[in-house]
Amino acid sequence: MKTTLIAPRPLDVLELPDDLDGRNGVNRANGRRQIAADDDLAAVRAWLARVIDTRTTFENYRKEAERLLLWSIVQLGKPLSSLTHEDLLVYQRFLADPQPRGRWVAAGRKFPREDARWRPFNGPLAASSQRQAMVILNALFSWLVSAGYLAGNPLSLSRQRARRPAPRVTRFLERDLWQEVKVYIDSLPRETDRERERYWRARWLFTLLYLAGLRISEVSGNTMGRFFCRRDTDGHERWWLEVTGKGHKDRLVPASTEMMVELGRYRRERGLPLPPAPHEDTPLVLPLGKSMQPLTRAALHTIVKGIFAGAAEKLRLRGEEYAARAAQLERASAHWLRHSAASHMADGDVDLRLIRDNLGHASLTTTSLYLHADDDLRHRETEEKHRIDW
Repeated sequence: MKTTLIAPRPLDVLELPDDLDGRNGVNRANGRRQIAADDDLAAVRAWLARVIDTRTTFENYRKEAERLLLWSIVQLGKPLSSLTHEDLLVYQRFLADPQPRGRWVAAGRKFPREDARWRPFNGPLAASSQRQAMVILNALFSWLVSAGYLAGNPLSLSRQRARRPAPRVTRFLERDLWQEVKVYIDSLPRETDRERERYWRARWLFTLLYLAGLRISEVSGNTMGRFFCRRDTDGHERWWLEVTGKGHKDRLVPASTEMMVELGRYRRERGLPLPPAPHEDTPLVLPLGKSMQPLTRAALHTIVKGIFAGAAEKLRLRGEEYAARAAQLERASAHWLRHSAASHMADGDVDLRLIRDNLGHASLTTTSLYLHADDDLRHRETEEKHRIDW
């Protein structure tokens, strides 16, 4: 007798009945497997285990694999390893409008994964998100084929789009709009201790995101103890921030005089000594109050979006002619500041190779004397040409 599931459950607590676990999936390979998985759930978990140390990648991969697996068993009543090319075409249309809504879409807001009200979707996916989902699922199927678990990739039959040149970056703030954000931050109230703490935190966070070009995950995942000072080839002391970023790659970010002044102001507000001690485990940005725990990426994202929303509201009060620019600010996110940093550095004639290294688009090497000299040039160029000017 065929079993059907009524409601989707998160992948980490999901248990599948025997006829839906994929042991007898029609797309199962007959040869030797390279993984120990005997069922679809174990195979998906083996695929996810490869990226478990990269939180953002893991969460994105889990989300898309989870959605497809749940749709397959709940909506179609068939295991993942029995999906056909035609099934995947239906799934693509499903992503644009997950129905029935009560089964698939969270009501009103996101709920924790352990909450009974959790759902795999928060609403229909935009076209770009649909494409990203299918890219990730294609990677999943390809890997399961390579692992000897599936006989074929049902997505490999999809029409391949012609490769287009990368679009010009548009998600950044022009200098006048960036100035509006700084003015708004400087207008934040500072009457009470908590208001002062909130002001200095916002100012320091935006300094990090703009001057250092950090990703929000890099702000959350690094500490103040990774600031260090060394003498350059001319004998000048220069500060650097060592960052572990995307893909666990390390890089050195020039910590300009401006940045170190802002760090000092923020540490003084929090009652911390100057400068940071080597290997100090204080997070780069702290919660309000006495806690010394790092803020999550979600919490940092909320702070940044709140600042952009406040600046947009203030801009909109000037009149209808500012509405479009206010709307642009409301769309902005922390990553816009990273794009803004790169764009403004390029506009300021900073060498593109130095911008690449500042943002972590190349691997870090510090042992070579020649590269050490290059690092000093990068620091000087960045300090002279990339400023925040509070």
